[in-house]
Amino acid sequence: MTYIPISPKERDAMLETIGVKSLDDLFDAVPQKHRFPKLDLPPALTEMEASSLLGELASSNENVREHMISFLGAGAYNHYIPSVINHMLLRGEFYTAYTPYQPEISQGTLQAIFEYQSLMANLTGMEVSNASHYDGATAAAEAVSLAHAQFRGKRKKLVVSPMLHPQYREVIRTYTQGMELEVAGDDASADLEAGPEALTNLIDDGTMMVIVQYPDFFGRIYDYTRLIEAAHAKGALVCVVANPTALAMLKTPGSMGADIVVGEAQPFGIPLWYGGPYLGFFTTKKSYVHKMAGRLVGETVDNRGQRAYVLTLTAREQHIKRERATSNICTNQGLLALGAAIYMSVLGKQGLREVANLCYQKAHYAAQELSKIDGYGLCFTEPFFHEFAFCCPRPVEEVNAHLLEHGIIGGYDLGKDYPSLKDHMLIAVTEMNSKEEIDTLVEVIKEVSHD
Repeated sequence: MTYIPISPKERDAMLETIGVKSLDDLFDAVPQKHRFPKLDLPPALTEMEASSLLGELASSNENVREHMISFLGAGAYNHYIPSVINHMLLRGEFYTAYTPYQPEISQGTLQAIFEYQSLMANLTGMEVSNASHYDGATAAAEAVSLAHAQFRGKRKKLVVSPMLHPQYREVIRTYTQGMELEVAGDDASADLEAGPEALTNLIDDGTMMVIVQYPDFFGRIYDYTRLIEAAHAKGALVCVVANPTALAMLKTPGSMGADIVVGEAQPFGIPLWYGGPYLGFFTTKKSYVHKMAGRLVGETVDNRGQRAYVLTLTAREQHIKRERATSNICTNQGLLALGAAIYMSVLGKQGLREVANLCYQKAHYAAQELSKIDGYGLCFTEPFFHEFAFCCPRPVEEVNAHLLEHGIIGGYDLGKDYPSLKDHMLIAVTEMNSKEEIDTLVEVIKEVSHD
């Protein structure tokens, strides 16, 4: 960002406007003894020296673009990001914009959000999308808040698939501490080979919502249509936590009958960034829009007959609902939502399908080759998208340490969250992993098996 100073004449005009004679007068409210505390700071650097120092600090970091080969996913994925995304995001009018509190003067921001909402609703097969959340885990927790509000707290049971991302389950537990809910299914020691039908027996007349992941945390693909029908028969809502890349290839949750579809949109044009900030998407049916957290941008026509955009719904605590609001979420991650919208627009339907197909084909090639190594193999037989659980004959920590010595970031250690999956690794493959990189992974793991 560029700092643009003001001239002495401009400064004096500003001081005169607010009724003071000097800059020092602005600090009259601060006691004299506290105005200039002694700070233990090193000597000032020139711009050239500061740039050199920051460059040295940054060079100590290794990244998947230049230094490492990554097969680590578990919620954050290394995808190709078209250059046009940064070209647009770093424009001053987008990069410095904040949440539009006076929407009528923020037409560019509102249009960007409207396009994002339209694309995301289309992708998930749902009717409406909000303007985004902090991340996928937050969006999932907000779905629980919606269900709680929908049933006015009269239903107290939440059925959570044990195959939902462990971090999402943790965030949901944190969010629901004051709701006095009975949480069923969220058991890391559950039968992880059981399909969605295992959750059906947990649904009763007191269930407000069922939450599943698609593909699930282990990468497996299930059709949740029958589970959703069973939940609806008991009057419960169903939330599907979806991988947006997979939705370009697979049946949409909306077509299965889902009430809410949420997830992490980081795969859509947002770098790994050492863990964030990311982008949570939230889509639902029109019938639940007034219980949905966040904001909704709509398209209309102004008094001159020109197309215009407005905040159609802002069910927030600062606005009309206040203490009756379903959420405290205010910021909508607008810049990242714009990045996702640009990604979807640039790739288009065909491009998104090609990315999904590349991920699918490369992951299956990797699974096929890795399964040929003695002692190693796939843990599950169900179809998978671009992640798969891989059984190792020794601790995952040892395997990953050996891979790291060869510049490879290995898979996620499933034993950390699932005791029954000790020595099991979750491997992710995207379009960024070449055949040569996959072959290298196989060869290095062969070396481990011979140690």
